[in-house]
Amino acid sequence: METFSVKEHRLDNGLRIVLAPDLLNPVAAVCVWYGVGSRHEGPGRTGMAHLFEHLMFQGSRNVPGNGHFALLHEAGSRPNGTTNFERTNFTETVPSHHLELALWLEADRMGGLLDALTQESLDNQRDVVKNERRQRYDNLPYGTAWERLVAMAYPPGHPYHHLPIGSMADLDAASLQDARDFFVRHYTPDNAVLAVVGDFDPEQALGWIRRYFGGIAGPSYTAAPPAAVLPELMGSGSRTVVRADVPSGAVLHAYRMPRDGTREAEAAAVALAVLGSGRNSRLKLRLVRRDRSASSLSSGLIRLTGAPSLGWLDIKASAATTTAELEASLDEELGRFAITGPTEEELVRARAHLERQLLTRLESVGGRADELCRQATFFGRVERGRIASTALAQLDAVTADEVHAFAATRLHPSNRAVLVFEPGVAATVPGEDATR
Repeated sequence: METFSVKEHRLDNGLRIVLAPDLLNPVAAVCVWYGVGSRHEGPGRTGMAHLFEHLMFQGSRNVPGNGHFALLHEAGSRPNGTTNFERTNFTETVPSHHLELALWLEADRMGGLLDALTQESLDNQRDVVKNERRQRYDNLPYGTAWERLVAMAYPPGHPYHHLPIGSMADLDAASLQDARDFFVRHYTPDNAVLAVVGDFDPEQALGWIRRYFGGIAGPSYTAAPPAAVLPELMGSGSRTVVRADVPSGAVLHAYRMPRDGTREAEAAAVALAVLGSGRNSRLKLRLVRRDRSASSLSSGLIRLTGAPSLGWLDIKASAATTTAELEASLDEELGRFAITGPTEEELVRARAHLERQLLTRLESVGGRADELCRQATFFGRVERGRIASTALAQLDAVTADEVHAFAATRLHPSNRAVLVFEPGVAATVPGEDATR
């Protein structure tokens, strides 16, 4: 994994290129990151970045309809796209002899999507996104949990206050001109990174890229205004209780965390892994395996660069346990962790868990291409051929004292939003928030 070289280039139109040949398998991955996510959406226009993730597969200048999917499927690839708060990405891994096709397709939609964007395609994908919202959020038990937590962690008016899925009202309000304006503002070459990893000749690939992408022009990208200054810590806790038709009670926490790219962010990842990753993590041992007060428990870190990152805990109560009892046990364990920090055994186990996740992600050419795009987009650099070893060294450098200090300051009641789901009929109760 660490034997390939990395070369960076930039076209005159601003497109950043990262090429990393790796001849182990006869495949090549193409990844394009655009520096646009839900944080770049204006008031009343939530959901636009995610909507465009879908529209990018709905035809371009020389590829009508679903032709992008069809051509790549015929080539043996399964293309994909995702959107988060800060970026939109598109990836495909193809047999090496189809690399030129993949590059041409990416260039055709970067430079020619507006030629194919119609009211019909907009309406079609608007309906698809609205249905996705119904299936994943509105009509699913606990489906609004993540949306609520994010809104509690980032105040109204802040660019990170809403999820990429957007609201039904804003999706309905989006016009064809709104969509065209959004594309022109954000889908420019100088707001994109193109990475190619795998079995290919760098000079040949660079020639194709110059041929297909070099002529794409357009207005220079104008960066969105900086996010409103937000304290790294919430300063005071918040709490919302939701009565809903759910199988059991649930307790969810959200914490403001250090920004990605910092040593403190690695300590945050280790701390959350100590608490909730793996069957022998501290909270699972206590709440799931010993007390059996929780039926399931998960934790994670959403790494962000334009605002404090977001750490979370998601705990479902067992049938015989009330949410009040669950919260009491949870607070007891979190308080103990803030006082004692991790044991050496917990630290080793958490590092191993995170390292396994990292290596699993980087074992494919697609995973490495995505990571190179991430580094170039958010940090303006790439680790030249040492993606895994650099990341592993950062994890190994985190000490027990750092995790202890992190837990004492960040995993604190004054820096958390608490969301509680109580089974029952949705109703407005004093001090509680009925489901939407």
